This record gives sequence, structure tokens and C-alpha cells, in this order.
Amino acid sequence: MTKTGIGFIGLGARGLSLLETVVLPMKAADVVAVCDPYGDRAQKGADAVKAAGGNAVLETSYEKVIQNPAVDAVIIASAWESHVDIALHAMRANKAVAMEVGGAYGIEDCWKLVDTYEQTLTPFMFLENCCFGRREMMVLNMVEQGLFGEIVHCAGGYHHDLRREITFGRENRHYRLRNYTHRNAENYPTHELGPIAKILNINHGNRMLSLTSTASKAAGLHTYLQEHKPGDENLKNTVFMQGDVVTTVIKCAHGETITLTLDTTLPRFYSRGFTVRGTKGMYEEATDSVFLDGPQDGAYDFTWLKNQCQNAETYAAQYDHPVWKKYLADGVQGTHDGMDWLEFKIFFDCLQNKKPMPVDVYDAAAWMAVTALSEQSIALGSMPVAFPDFTRGKWVL
Repeated sequence: MTKTGIGFIGLGARGLSLLETVVLPMKAADVVAVCDPYGDRAQKGADAVKAAGGNAVLETSYEKVIQNPAVDAVIIASAWESHVDIALHAMRANKAVAMEVGGAYGIEDCWKLVDTYEQTLTPFMFLENCCFGRREMMVLNMVEQGLFGEIVHCAGGYHHDLRREITFGRENRHYRLRNYTHRNAENYPTHELGPIAKILNINHGNRMLSLTSTASKAAGLHTYLQEHKPGDENLKNTVFMQGDVVTTVIKCAHGETITLTLDTTLPRFYSRGFTVRGTKGMYEEATDSVFLDGPQDGAYDFTWLKNQCQNAETYAAQYDHPVWKKYLADGVQGTHDGMDWLEFKIFFDCLQNKKPMPVDVYDAAAWMAVTALSEQSIALGSMPVAFPDFTRGKWVL
């Protein structure tokens, strides 16, 4: 089989990591071009390709990468603001797209992605790696087998202390600083929402109808700067727009609710808070526990919590998703506990064998829309805001 020619666009921390630890070692494609607007980052990408035995053209313009006849597909790992423009340009040039995650800046961008895909039918995959996490896929398997009964509520969050990354954004040329300075939104919803959307069959028999978002005050970054970067005259008086904790509640067509929490500018441990609640049981990431209905239930059964907390692994032998059972047998590889490797393995397989992408443009549009809609809701005093139907009614089929 002829290898796919890849143009790799965006070589900051995330992009370079994916290139070095996943895409190049996988050897499923040839990286023929690398691109970043910062020449030194592009050079690191070219050096990585060379070290792996390849040869990539170095560019600082993504347009030139897309124009390159040797490029069959692009991997977009650039700053959030550029994702949609690059993806649109690539699809119009009939170059397949694997686009990293981030929220939308306007609903019109989501529609542009959908419309351009429908006009060109260019393969498109949204790189939400958490949809391929072991626990997320185990819980999906358990839900599909009916262990949790009828699903009523799901929750998740991006709980990640990013204060250093944000406040050193100028030094590290990181896009989060400008976003936290100027915007107030659920700016990174898809890590938690992606696996939940798959469980609730969003776009495939169900859809998100409306949301409300509420943001706390913004105090965490100011305090962090005073203590860890007091000499930064540019930032110490900055008024950050982004609330420290943003809570978003989504209502779905079949009555389920979803709670998303963005929590990135206060001291805390990392968690995605993945929680699934049904009429017969639940899973909770915080304790890595499965709780099934039965004689042990009770409002004050602390004995169960002490004895069974972190019991999810005991269910894994029977309920690990078939994809993960094979993956474990073959050997888990790559970063983020293997999610990144599995995600790209599936992307290349679907691309080369002309299969539907498991996380498609309609998923991307619906999940990215949360950011733009939450920004509207917060600005309107937490008013409800309606979701567009990016499938144009096909979700009911």
C-alpha cells in the first residue's frame, strides 16, 4: 500500500510531541512537509523527521504545505484560532484533515466546517483523543451492554492547573494567554464532552438542545502572577476575562443532562471528572469506581466507598472495550496512556481504507460549538442558548 503523504502543521509542544512520539514511530505515513509560523519550531519538526530517516520540506506558511502535491493529508496541531481556516483550506484542496481540538470562536465557523465537508466530501477527523481512553471506552461498552440502565446524567471537566503555561505564554509563545486575557467561555470542552457524546449517541439518535454557562470571577492568575512572576510589568496589572471556574449545563433531546466544568487557573490535581449516571448504576472517574444497583445501595453506605473505591479495574477483564483488549494484547504505545497512538492508528486505517471517521465533522461542529455558545450565555447572565443542528435533521436517522 502506498503511504499517505502528511503535511504536519503546528509544531509547538503538542504538535512536536505527536510528531516525535506517535506519527513518526507509527510509520503508517510519510511526513513530507512540516510547518509552523515560527521558523525554529518548524526546524525542530524537520530535524525530527530527518532523525527518523525521512525528509520533510520546511515551511512557515500552511498554504504552501497544502499546495504541495506530495501532501495527501494534513495534521493540524497549531494555535486554536487557526484550526478552522487551515481545515477549510485543506478540504477545498481535497487534502484529508486530522484537526486537533479546541473550541469554536463563532457558530459560523462550525457551519463552515460542515458545509465545506459536505461540498467536498474530503475525509475529516477531529482529534479528540479522550474518546479513545481505556476507561472511557470501557464505560461506553458497559453502557451499550445495559449495565447502567437508562442513562440520565453525565458530567466531566477539564480540571488542569495551567497557571504557569498561561502566565508564561509570551515567553513560550502559547496561545492560551491571549485567550484567557480576552475571552470568558468554556474554552476547552471536548476532552470531557467527546466520550459523553458517544455514550449519549449525540448526532446518532440524540442531540444537544441548549446550554447555560456560568463563570466565576477571575482571581487565580492574578494571585499566581503576584507570587511567581512579580517582575512582569506587562502582566501584573492585566485584567483577565476568563473566569476561574466555568460551569456549563447542557440539555439533550432525550432528556439527559450534561455538566461540564472548566477549571484551569486555581491550584488543583488533574482530572477529567468523567462521570456517567444511569438507572441501574454509575461510573465515577474521581474514585475510578463502578457502582451497580443492588443490596449494597444506601445513602450513607460509607463502608462500600472505603472497600470498593477504585474497583473499576476489577470490571476490566470482562468489560474492557474490544478495541482496547486487542490494543493491550498488541502492546500499548505512545503518549497520554496510549490514547494518542490508538487515535492515529484508527485515523490512518480509516483514511487508507476509505472507512468513515469515528470522530467526524459533525462531532467537531457540535462539540466545538459549546465554546461559542457558552461565551454567549455567560455574556447574557447565564441565559439559555440553543444549539444549532449541524446534521440538518439527520441525527434522527
